[in-house]
Amino acid sequence: MSQLQQLDKQYVAGTYARFPVEIVSGKGSTVVDTDGKEYIDLGSGIGVTAFGIADQAWRNAVIDQLSKVQHTSNLYYTEPCAKLAELLCGKTGLKKVFFSNSGAEANECAIKVARKYAAEKKGSEYSTIVTLCNSFHGRTLTTLAATGQEHYHELFQPLTPGFVHVTAGDKQELQSIVESHKVAGILIECIQGEGGVNVVDADFVKFAARLAAEQDIIFMVDEVQTGNGRTGELYAYMHYGITPDVVTTAKGLGGGLPIGACLLGEKVQNVLGFGDHGSTYGGNPVACAGAYNVLSRIDGALLASVREKGEYIRKTFEGAVGVKSVSGLGLMVGIETEKPAAEVVKACIAQGVLCLTAKSKVRLLPALNIPMEQLKKAVQIILAACAQ
Repeated sequence: MSQLQQLDKQYVAGTYARFPVEIVSGKGSTVVDTDGKEYIDLGSGIGVTAFGIADQAWRNAVIDQLSKVQHTSNLYYTEPCAKLAELLCGKTGLKKVFFSNSGAEANECAIKVARKYAAEKKGSEYSTIVTLCNSFHGRTLTTLAATGQEHYHELFQPLTPGFVHVTAGDKQELQSIVESHKVAGILIECIQGEGGVNVVDADFVKFAARLAAEQDIIFMVDEVQTGNGRTGELYAYMHYGITPDVVTTAKGLGGGLPIGACLLGEKVQNVLGFGDHGSTYGGNPVACAGAYNVLSRIDGALLASVREKGEYIRKTFEGAVGVKSVSGLGLMVGIETEKPAAEVVKACIAQGVLCLTAKSKVRLLPALNIPMEQLKKAVQIILAACAQ
């Protein structure tokens, strides 16, 4: 164990099973460790560094804002915050944005919006939030309660009450819950990332959106991992031809700086009033300047390339030796392997490729602009690791 790893073990809370790799520098989809070994990065900080490491345009936007003002409270106006909100609304058709620091906080905001809307329209007893089994919405007590995976709940009881989980794809179960509970909102992921890169059935998503509209229930889509070009559309819900009342996002939006966003549609755009919600760092001008740069560069050509690269990955792995199945959309890919996914990831690290896991699958979340040549090299290394 290196001196740095010993220091980390002694002083950093032991919440992460870190790989024995010390990253010190990088460029694009290449990162370098303390020994000078290079790795092709197919994790992008769990879907965060949308344009890779040390992206020049992103760096320039961040540094330029740092030279002006790095922070001011939300008692004052700043241009990056307002311009980013305008860009998000312009690209989605949603109406207003609340900025926070993370995906979990964005989801907390969405839940508050749904409950306040329902309380004002129907009564305070309308507070239930319906989410999907196998979902993941964050690690605060409330977003853990929203997360439909019991093993995340076990050690932190009592969680925030008022959440019910239904099976993804089961229309009858969802209908029954809506009929038997006083429901304020339905919150889904179109692709369950932490749950195993599971694409939720399109008919079910459309049914949930339609049911919510009919019952005046707030329909919310968690785009924390799936958003900002990851799936080959700007947001994953756009694959389904629906428009949610609320969209939450984070991760790839900031390009490496902490930011979360809760986008509010027409129905709920004015639900939050003065004092109803807040965040000290939400809308930070440096984070917003970086996010504006990222979002403004996600155009049709980039999205088409994301779809092309994703299709290449899936076609290459389908039917390959040691591979059971492939799931996902765009550059959000899950590979179910014959051997334990952790063993495949370990073998890939040894050969200079950084991957992730999601449940029993190897998960790939490369930078959106990873060069095809580099991607193909990494894919061959993963294929070999699966087959050995």
